[in-house]
Amino acid sequence: MVKNIINEDKINKLLAESNQMNGKEIMEIITKSRECNGLTIEETAKLLNVTDKSLEKEIFDAARYVKEKIYGKRIVLFAPLYTSNECTNNCLYCGFRAANRELHRKTLSVDEIVNEAKNIEQQGHKRILLVCGEDKKKTHITHITDALAAIYANCDIRRINVNAAPMMVEEFKRLKEAGIGTYQLFQETYHRDTYKMMHPAGIKADYDWRLTALDRALEAGIDDLGIGALLGLYDYKFEVLAMLEHSEYLFNKYGVGPHTISVPRLRPAFGSALKETPYPISDMDFKKLVAILRLAVPYTGIILSTRESAALRDELLSLGVSQISAGSKTSPGGYGHEEEKSDQFYTTDHRTLNQMIKVICDSGYIPSFCTACYRRCRTGEHFMELARGGEIHEFCQPNAILTFKENLLDYASQEDIAKGEEIIKKALEEIEDQELKKATMEKLELIEKGQRDLYF
Repeated sequence: MVKNIINEDKINKLLAESNQMNGKEIMEIITKSRECNGLTIEETAKLLNVTDKSLEKEIFDAARYVKEKIYGKRIVLFAPLYTSNECTNNCLYCGFRAANRELHRKTLSVDEIVNEAKNIEQQGHKRILLVCGEDKKKTHITHITDALAAIYANCDIRRINVNAAPMMVEEFKRLKEAGIGTYQLFQETYHRDTYKMMHPAGIKADYDWRLTALDRALEAGIDDLGIGALLGLYDYKFEVLAMLEHSEYLFNKYGVGPHTISVPRLRPAFGSALKETPYPISDMDFKKLVAILRLAVPYTGIILSTRESAALRDELLSLGVSQISAGSKTSPGGYGHEEEKSDQFYTTDHRTLNQMIKVICDSGYIPSFCTACYRRCRTGEHFMELARGGEIHEFCQPNAILTFKENLLDYASQEDIAKGEEIIKKALEEIEDQELKKATMEKLELIEKGQRDLYF
């Protein structure tokens, strides 16, 4: 039964029962998390209720350790490409909602989508998240598959992930055939009553249809999936545990948990019906939930958008985030020509990709534009086996080095190249397998000679 996927009574009970903090028990959970095998929902609930500052520090320290153990020091970069802001839903929190009569509506043609992709590519990006408003007459499956085909044919964009409305199995099959990377879908809120209130009209009002979309995607052969919740619509502790329940359900049923979990916080939007955040989340609580997610599902990538401030995003690089957007626009056509009143929400971090690369390097991490796992079929169960075994970093580190080297040669200034080469040199030293290090160095020489898109 669909209602068994998210057990609200269980979640509420766990949060209530774990409200009595036992410092010794919390430390045992944190120590266990360092084994990189994840945590149970019960253990996660106890960490979410931690308020002691010394224990919060222990959580943050463990998150840093687990992240580097699983993924190494790479941070993957991407940019969203909005193809349409036309929508038949009326989500109260969204600028695209149908009732927003003042929004400038636009659906891009295939040529316009390619131009947007080229503008993103010129920044230095190789990975795009295609985002569509939910209007089946405008953003139907053919709109999406034509966009993917045109971008792949006309740009050096190597992987396109898709955030689009729930589909039928046959539509998901077409998406798979078109070469999708990750299919990403946010439940927005897992709390049924809140979901009903926030989605009063449109097909999105059907909670169960949205919740079971990933089942249909898996049935269609798409085994690389991303989930998320719009934090601030309901109690974030409930949402975190619900995402873990959803992850556990998918893994138990299909052997595949989500490849990524996104943690967008509710932001103001032009034409939104919400004048304030129903359940505000402090920056401290936001940092804590990111760190706890890293401990609970260490094999899952955590995605952070430009909704957050520059300072907070920089801090979260070390607390569990493994993928970030940069230089983002949230309106259709935004990269080529900024339209007034056409954004889905207001962004906060407006730094360019090059500026973000510098921050990542200064923080001791290495920027990555890698898309190798998709093309080496390291998805689904195969990816889960590698990630759960702590082996995925053996591919992540060399591929980050190779893609960053390419980015430096093609897009960076001489000053940035010098800084980047130091990061690459240090990252090479961290590769323990001598044969792999040698092979990476050989590929670096080929890139210097003009070859591109080399990976393991």
